[in-house]
Parts: sequence; C-alpha cells; structure tokens
Amino acid sequence: MTPAQLFRRLSGLDSDSRSTEELWREISSAEGFVDSRNCGLVDAVQSGWYLNDSGELFRGFPVTAEDSVLDVGCGAGGASLFCARRGARIVFIDAVAEKVESLRARLAETPAREPQGHVCSSLPLPVASASISRVIAMEVLEHVPDPAALLAELQRVGQPGALYLLAVPDEQSELMQQGLAPEYYFREPNHIHIFGREAFARMVTDSGLEIVQRDAYGFFWTIWMLLYWTQARASGDELAGEAYDVVQPPYPPLLNDWASLWQRFISLPDAAPVKRALDQLLPKSQIIIARKSLESITR
Repeated sequence: MTPAQLFRRLSGLDSDSRSTEELWREISSAEGFVDSRNCGLVDAVQSGWYLNDSGELFRGFPVTAEDSVLDVGCGAGGASLFCARRGARIVFIDAVAEKVESLRARLAETPAREPQGHVCSSLPLPVASASISRVIAMEVLEHVPDPAALLAELQRVGQPGALYLLAVPDEQSELMQQGLAPEYYFREPNHIHIFGREAFARMVTDSGLEIVQRDAYGFFWTIWMLLYWTQARASGDELAGEAYDVVQPPYPPLLNDWASLWQRFISLPDAAPVKRALDQLLPKSQIIIARKSLESITR
C-alpha cells in the first residue's frame, strides 16, 4: 500500500472517481486547513532552526559567506539551501542520484559559491582533508552500517575549529515506533541503529570532536509518526518503501487534525515553555553541535 492509497482508504474516498491529486487539492485548499509540512516548519523555527535574522541554521550554528559547508545526506536540501542563501561554498552528498541532481538545479539559483554535488553511499567521502568549516550530518548516522567510521571521515574533512551539526532520531521516539512501524522502517535503507543520548554523545567525542551544545526537538513529529503508524496498522495493509516517503502528502485525516491542533497550540502567547518541555521529554531528534580542536593548527 502506498501513502496515497492509505489516504484514500482512511478518508473514505475509495469509491470517488477523482484522482488522489484532485482529492488532496480540494482538501488542502479548504479554509482553515493546516498542512503538516507547514506546521512542522513553524515548529522547527520555534525550536531554533532556520534563523534568518542571525544566519544560524540551528541556534548556535552560524553560517556566513566565508564558510565552506558539507551537507552529508542532503536529501531534499533544506540545510544546503539555507547555507547557500548566505553565499557559502556548498558541497552536498546523498546516496540517491535524483536528490543530488534536484538540489544541484536549485542551488544554481542561489548565491552559493562553487556548489558541488556527489552521489555517494560509501566511504571515503569525496572531500579533501581539512577543507570544510561547517559540517552537517542530520538524520544520517542511523542509516549507515558503521556510524563511527562516518564520524571519523567527517572529523577528517573539517578544518581546525570547524563546527559540526549532527542529529539522529531520539531513542525513546524510536522505541515507541518499534511497536507500531512495519519491519522495513528498521531495515536498510532506513533506520538500522538506535542511539541513546549518552551513547550518541560518546560516539561524537570518541571521534575526536568536542561537544559544544546538546539539544532535542520534534515532539510534534514524534506524535505525528505514532498516529501515522497506528492508522496504517488499522487499515490492515503494510506500507513499503523508504521512510522519507511516508511523510509526503496526501495525509490521512487524523494527521491533518493533529497538525491543525498543534499549530493552534504553538500560536498561543504562552505556549513556548510547554513546547520546550515536550520537545525535551519526547523529541523526534537529538542534536549535537561539536567543534574540531584548534590544536591541529600547531601540529
């Protein structure tokens, strides 16, 4: 079953002769509709992502035109595009050729310096040693067979003093999904590792990097995924494919209701402390900002 088929079944639209695209267009254009992606973006900005005024991709991770940025597992390219709009030099890598080519075209329309895209799913990374000042690896380490080896490669390509933005799914969120998600979600090419917070931090320091900041966010997406898997199981059919494809529209009605509720909540003047507490209690992702030692300058 595809996400589109699940949407039709759970929306009671199996017998409607219109295409899924037509049905979704009608639903998503209705007054008051809240798209999960838009709600997720608002939520992310409130959590410290995509801070245009300060030029920080995430709070504590500034990017300027002088930076050379490596985005490993670039996916749709949100992080690369944020950095590109600041005029940074961009190197982006993904195992899926279509994603690399799509991002290459989009970066051509930005002030990015020397954008370079590579299709790569194995080590070593096609990047020169000590050539990068900002290294991004978000939701990547859980996919690779040897995350410690990838971290060693990321450490290699960083300049002395380089900043690293690293994120992996939070352990509690993953364990809750294990009881609901189909088996493929925890097999290649999806999530083959689950990292506890201290284990994640230890892996980063073992690579030779110094942890500067730790954070977590994404309560909205944790609940979103739990609702999604619950509805999928109730349909009696098992979904298949890459995990990323699950969060593409059209969405079943319950997911639209949750997005609408959450957006109304985080729009309240006093919602921030509660949102922050929930993000720490049951986050979708755990985040580490790390730095490569300056000592290598004198070696």
